[in-house]
Amino acid sequence: MLEHIRENNVERFMGFGSLYDENRPHAPKEVVALLTAYLGGRPETVVDVGCGTGLSTFLWLDEAERIVGVEPSDDMRAVSLAKWEAMGRPDKLQFVKRLSHQLELPDASADIITCSQSFHWMEPQSTLTEFARVLRPGGVFAAYDYDWPPVVDGEIELHYDLLTAKADKIGKKLAPEQQHAHRWNKFEHLQQIQNSGLFRYSRELVFHQWEMCSADRFAGFALSQGGFQTALKQGASELQPEVNAFRERVDWKFEGGEKPVLFGYRMRIGVI
Repeated sequence: MLEHIRENNVERFMGFGSLYDENRPHAPKEVVALLTAYLGGRPETVVDVGCGTGLSTFLWLDEAERIVGVEPSDDMRAVSLAKWEAMGRPDKLQFVKRLSHQLELPDASADIITCSQSFHWMEPQSTLTEFARVLRPGGVFAAYDYDWPPVVDGEIELHYDLLTAKADKIGKKLAPEQQHAHRWNKFEHLQQIQNSGLFRYSRELVFHQWEMCSADRFAGFALSQGGFQTALKQGASELQPEVNAFRERVDWKFEGGEKPVLFGYRMRIGVI
């Protein structure tokens, strides 16, 4: 049963790696500042699990001696590898196809392990057991997520919520039950860390980041949601009128330009 869930969760992210990479936010520098503070210095090795297209992985290029991006989705990993190639294949960075509970890394070999917008797709206790094995004494695990949608305007945020909720509902209705993905509750991340009994200290942190955003990108936030893509894969043509209306509303609000949007982040950490 659990293996089936893992397969479905990986499959959920197939087919829209470029769309995801073009629209999702880059991990903020606050991530580095916070985690190096809890570690007590510059990390030698950082492992970014469920790294997707590398938006949270490349952040560490100048901040660690070795970085490993772990991503089971071939589609997402292909985007990160293309960016790695374009950068001249830096030796300190590699991307590998593995699962969170089977990292295939030596014991006590990592200083920091991160999951950016990904821990809720992993079975938490088997994953945390593996992370605790791989982390060095004093090492830090962090699961961090941004709130959807970013803050910009109440009216289009409401339209966003309605559209993505409808896409989720249609996707679940059209997809066979055996293909359904499973997500664990993000608001239970800290409790999962504490319940594991593997970390001597844990807490939740909150911070934010401003980014400039165009109408196309804001619309892309919705279209790059896994639930939305699941509905489209199942041929949900009835969504198109709502998508068109959403795009028109966003275009009208952005007035052909860019607006600052605020991403709120929640980070749950555990220190070995």
